[in-house]
Amino acid sequence: MSSTTRIGVIGAGFCGHCTAWLLTRLGHEVCLIGPEQATGPGQRPGSSAALGVLMADVFQRRSGRGWRLRQQSLQLLHQWQEILHSEGRAAPVQRGLLLLASSAEELERLTRLKHGRQPPGAQLELMAAESLQQMVALQQLPPLPGEPLGGLWSARDGQLDPIVWMQALQDSALANGLQRSRAVVQTLNPQGPRWVLELSTTEQLNCDWVVLCAGLESQTLLHGLGLQWPMEPVSGQALELQRRPERSDWQHPMVWRGMNLVPRPGGRLWLGATVESGTVTNGDELEQLRQLQGDAPGWLLDAEVIQRWQGQRARPVDRPAPLLEQPLPRLLLVSGHYRNGIVLGPASAAWAADQITMVNSAVAGS
Repeated sequence: MSSTTRIGVIGAGFCGHCTAWLLTRLGHEVCLIGPEQATGPGQRPGSSAALGVLMADVFQRRSGRGWRLRQQSLQLLHQWQEILHSEGRAAPVQRGLLLLASSAEELERLTRLKHGRQPPGAQLELMAAESLQQMVALQQLPPLPGEPLGGLWSARDGQLDPIVWMQALQDSALANGLQRSRAVVQTLNPQGPRWVLELSTTEQLNCDWVVLCAGLESQTLLHGLGLQWPMEPVSGQALELQRRPERSDWQHPMVWRGMNLVPRPGGRLWLGATVESGTVTNGDELEQLRQLQGDAPGWLLDAEVIQRWQGQRARPVDRPAPLLEQPLPRLLLVSGHYRNGIVLGPASAAWAADQITMVNSAVAGS
């Protein structure tokens, strides 16, 4: 078998773009299939609703699959960013993340993170409440929510704009031979060692491999094959705010009680996200987010709401996230990332590439 393989990547979110880009760079013939993700206000599908906050070094576990995937993604993001920049493509990452402790228990958890096992290259710094107050006084930070008892600064974590990155990955892959279909895959049909994809355009696509990166839609396609990989929707609401002119030099995301405050160009701010089971969202939850559960500083309350949106995450049922599986020969499931699709996207793509390389090499050597 030739090392060049025809691969259909279903799902045009961040994980799908990562996977298609990497497989294209490895010399495979790749088609990325799925509608464009909306970027306007209101309802946003998948990755276009994500805030892109990256938490790898501050992940509470220091072992296991989730820890390894996050560390791998952190390394891959750095490598991929250099490749994209060498091609003249914008793929910025805002390095640096501040976790604020709202309670003694949370401060103890942050202290354990600092003094526990550290990955090579991690740069974690505990910050006392007095240090945070001084940074506010020096206008390095805006007035903080509540009364933080301290904080943890992580220099390698941070945030990226998923929409900007998806565009950069797609443009790079298109220049390297990627095919792009905006159709919807309606059924997957095994045909000998290959797969036939029935598209909403009535076209058929023949593939040697299929990689399912379609989130909640993945389970529908698997169900058509008699397979059960259940996932449930978890909705999230977020806001974009316009801050009034203020003089602080705040550039890095911060986290307060699980709520992310992400500074954006032009004095704007992303605030999110709620965690709500099912597909129906609650206005009260959004208002609680707007007020940081009663801890919002004055500048945040005075900010103007520019837009609000909501999206859905796919959470595996009775299985840990994400789902990285091979349900059938030459069919890979790369879905169910729940709230971690951005930080786990590169490592998930690498897992899919490794599976394809391993099987293709075994077949070629037989």
